[in-house]
Amino acid sequence: MRSTSPLVGSNLSRRQVLAILSGGAGALALSSCRQGASPGASGVASAEFHGGTAYQVPPKGHFNLMDGVTDSILGDHFYIDLIMAPGAMYRWKEQKWEPMLIEKWNVDEAAKTFTYTLRQGLKWSDGKPITSKDAVTTFWCLRIMRNSVWEYLEKVEAPDELTVVLTMKKPSTVVERYALRQHIHSDATYGPWAKRAEELFGSGKDLESPEGKKLNQEFQSFRPKEAIASGPFNYDYNSITNSQLSFVKNPTGYAADTVAFDKVVIFNGETTTITPVVLAKNLDYATFGFPVATEKQLVNKGFRIIRPPVYSGPALLMNLDRHKEFLDPRVRQALAHAINRDQNGQVSLDKSGKGVVHMAGFSDNSVPGWISEADLAKFNKYEYDRDKATQLLTQAGWRKQGANWIKPDGKQAHYEVTFPAEYADWSASGEDVAKQLSDFGLGVVGRGVTESQQPIDVDKGNYDMAIQAWGTSDDPHPHFAFLADLFTHNIPVAANQGGRGMGFELKQTTKVVGEVDLERLVVEAGEGLDQEAQKAIVTKVALAFNELLPMVPLFERYGNNPCLENDRVGAWPDDSDPLLQNSPYADNFTIMLMYAGRLKPAKGAK
Repeated sequence: MRSTSPLVGSNLSRRQVLAILSGGAGALALSSCRQGASPGASGVASAEFHGGTAYQVPPKGHFNLMDGVTDSILGDHFYIDLIMAPGAMYRWKEQKWEPMLIEKWNVDEAAKTFTYTLRQGLKWSDGKPITSKDAVTTFWCLRIMRNSVWEYLEKVEAPDELTVVLTMKKPSTVVERYALRQHIHSDATYGPWAKRAEELFGSGKDLESPEGKKLNQEFQSFRPKEAIASGPFNYDYNSITNSQLSFVKNPTGYAADTVAFDKVVIFNGETTTITPVVLAKNLDYATFGFPVATEKQLVNKGFRIIRPPVYSGPALLMNLDRHKEFLDPRVRQALAHAINRDQNGQVSLDKSGKGVVHMAGFSDNSVPGWISEADLAKFNKYEYDRDKATQLLTQAGWRKQGANWIKPDGKQAHYEVTFPAEYADWSASGEDVAKQLSDFGLGVVGRGVTESQQPIDVDKGNYDMAIQAWGTSDDPHPHFAFLADLFTHNIPVAANQGGRGMGFELKQTTKVVGEVDLERLVVEAGEGLDQEAQKAIVTKVALAFNELLPMVPLFERYGNNPCLENDRVGAWPDDSDPLLQNSPYADNFTIMLMYAGRLKPAKGAK
């Protein structure tokens, strides 16, 4: 499983997988979890839910769960929503919020404020009340991590114990998403860091100052011994092993009395290593990119497959700092024409991988709602056309020598493309890209890198080409997709790892819309309360992206999520339920069903 920003992970060892397959000790351990319930301390059976994802075990894995900090245990995975309850969760199809920790909110356009109120009576797992002070602390720590919400904020205040006031530089619709979906963290853990951030910025310094860089580095190295939870579960710290970990009920947590399960077991691994665990029916729900053959096996074993839209997918990134030839947009455009994107999606995920059509930088599913038909006619769809690719490279000063391309510097083109080794779909995508571009004469070889390290290598600039995400599963607004395209593995955010990522400068000159400051435009795309005005800016950014292609989107992914019904868990809603149109990596429908008490243990499982 991965989100659009895979930053944490580990996997079962080869030895553990072989033990599972051969029925050895590993299989016996997993077999013991196959029962619908397990006895608790009182001897009474407890209802369990089984999920899976990759995580790092301590000491590398840790409990600094603040957004953007790498290697936290499940900190960037949707299961963290069961430990750190969100302020609210969104129903994508119906376009409405489900209030959770945050009870109500409003925007005052004249005052430029977004104000929200926390529910009364909320408690942390340490027994302390959840207050507005915790929220203010959270926002200061987000500023240390260069979180984009601070592109919109002037200040954050707490006029009373339950009220939080965000003063905006300019009223913005996306601040609602940033604020409501944000996990609030305990001041008991993060208060000293918030104080240091407030002092730093209050002195007029920023994160580019020596003091700011030091604060950022020290905060990323901060390792709390445990997490203070707000949700219905907390980690069972003694259960964390290389193969699995457990969540146990946090009796003081939000919705603890509504969630019908007593325990959540998370198996460790990515697609390849988790597959035997799923086939053994040890997982109730999974969002991994399962290959076609595995999906067929799952169906034969009685799993139901749910296919939610993911609103993103893999893209080909190029290191513009290392390979100056990629600075010419014609070269990047040539690569787009040289790759058959439909084929790339098919070899990766069959009908769950659809070649990107509009190349707008955000989901083809969302494009019609943001870009007019007249403007859409201006977009280059970069159809598979190797004659066009040849023409573009030739114009850029390249030449063909036999079957190989020679770059403008006279050297033969040869590159390596890296991809997360444990992601079966992205690995297939990367290998297919390497083959297609090699067939075209570019001499590309593929190499899998462990999925916890590969995105860090990209941020540091330690790569030639790489497979990483385009678009986002975080929110339907294109602003968030553009953040992923232009910020996440690029100069603005790669700085958290001390690098420049793609090295794509955000001030550019285009033929289609003239000079652009993409960093400013991405922020402006979310500013204001008038969506019609936002559409004009979204269109401008999308047209610039379409021409410049800082990355080459390959295919748009749809989930092939297996659900095991009537074993440990009852039934998921019918496919027609609007909640199943949610992105599985943001407002995950399974998590929302658990919070609402709609997902229940199978009959007889408790």
